[in-house]
Amino acid sequence: MAWRELLDSSAALLVSAVLLDLAVGDPRSLPHPVVLMGKLIAWAERALRSGEPRRDFIAGMVLTLTLVGLSGAAAWVLVSLFSLLPLWLSFLATLGLASTTLAARGLLSALCRIETPLREGNLFEAQKQLSHIVGRETHSLDRDKVLRAGLESLAENTSDGIVAPLFYLSLGGIPAAMAYKAINTLDSMIGYRNERYLYFGRFAARLDDVVNFIPARLTALFMVLAAYLMRLDGAQALRVVRRDHGNHPSPNAGYPEAALAGAFGIRLGGPSSYLGQLVSKPYIGEEKTPVDIRMLKEARWLCLVTTLLSLMTFLLLLRTIA
Repeated sequence: MAWRELLDSSAALLVSAVLLDLAVGDPRSLPHPVVLMGKLIAWAERALRSGEPRRDFIAGMVLTLTLVGLSGAAAWVLVSLFSLLPLWLSFLATLGLASTTLAARGLLSALCRIETPLREGNLFEAQKQLSHIVGRETHSLDRDKVLRAGLESLAENTSDGIVAPLFYLSLGGIPAAMAYKAINTLDSMIGYRNERYLYFGRFAARLDDVVNFIPARLTALFMVLAAYLMRLDGAQALRVVRRDHGNHPSPNAGYPEAALAGAFGIRLGGPSSYLGQLVSKPYIGEEKTPVDIRMLKEARWLCLVTTLLSLMTFLLLLRTIA
C-alpha cells in the first residue's frame, strides 16, 4: 500500500523528475516535446508572418494561444492514457514526460561545452558553443565577454529551464508545465524586439513575461540563499538584486542575473548585438572581482543548490496544498 501511495504522489514525481533530468538529460535518440514545438513554430511563421503589423500581431497571438493550448491538452491526454497502465509503468511513463519539461542537465552541459575549449585556448569553439544558448551574436566576443555571456545565460535559464517548470509542475502538473514550455519556446524563437518579430512575436513575449513573473523572483531569492550556503557573497547578491534587477530589457531576467552578479562580485549586461542590431543595455552588478573561468564551475554549483532549494520549497507547497 505504501508503494502504491508513493508512486501515485505528486511529490515523488517531482523529485524523480529532477533526478532523472540531472542523470540523463534529454537523450537525442528520443523525441522531445520542445523540438516538436520548435518545428511547429518555424512552420507557422513561414505560413503566417506577412510583414503587415496588425495582421502579424493577430497571427502571432493565434499561434501562441493555439500552441499553448495544444501543448497543455496533449500532455493531459498522455497523462490520462498513462493512468490506464499498471501503476509502476504508469509512473515511469509519466516521469519520463515530466522530465522533458526540465533542462538542468542540458544547461549544465552547455556551460561545460563552453568551459572546455576556453581552457584549451580555443576561443572560436567557445564562441560557437555559446551561440547555441544565447540570442546575441558571439563571433566577435573576446574571452572575457564569452565568460560573462555564459554566466548570464546560466542565471536566466536557471529560472526558465528549472525553477519555472518546477513551479508549474507543482501547481498544475505536467499539463501546466508543458504549456509553460510552449510559451517559453515561443518567446525564445519569435519574442525578439526587432523588425522581423516586433509584431508577430509581441503577444508571445508579453505572455512569457507574465508566466515568468513569480518564478524569476523566486529564482533570485533561491540564488541569494544558495550564495550564503556556498559562502559566496549572499549579502551583496541581495543588494544587487534590489538595486539592479531593472537594468535589463526583460522585466524578469534581471532578477536571477543580478543575484549571480552580486554573488560573484562581477558586472554583467551591457551592449550586445542581436541579429545584426546593437542593443544598448545597462550593466548589472559591480566589477569588484575580475571574471574568471573558475566561476563557470562555481556557477554550476550555484545552479544545483538553487535547484535543490526550489525543489524543497515546492515540495512543501505540495504538502500544504494536499
